[in-house]
Amino acid sequence: VQVEESGGGSVQPGGSLTLSCAASGFTTDHYAIGWFRQVPGKLREGVACISSTDGGLTIADSVKGRFTVSKDNAKRTFYLQMNNLKPEDTALYYCAADDLVIPGNPGALDVMWHYWGQGTQVTVSS
Repeated sequence: VQVEESGGGSVQPGGSLTLSCAASGFTTDHYAIGWFRQVPGKLREGVACISSTDGGLTIADSVKGRFTVSKDNAKRTFYLQMNNLKPEDTALYYCAADDLVIPGNPGALDVMWHYWGQGTQVTVSS
């Protein structure tokens, strides 16, 4: 399984960015895509995850109301829309995929995800 994310960059506080993620190589159409972020010296934080087939969704409290996740089934691509960005959102953002994680279930962002992208940097600064 390969996971590839894109769309990072630099933005001023209050701005928006959209990250994209695509996973290939699964033998099933039912899998989960998760978004995580990490700042050097800190633990990786789960941001959001979504199911590829049903409405399963988890959004971390730290970004709820500002970040949303969506998917384009035809393109098999998933999106993390980040609005009203704050300097504390600055991090390396990773996309992950797993066919055993169930978005919407408790702890979906806390379990071990098996497949990871390389990460894309998001910098929020004035």
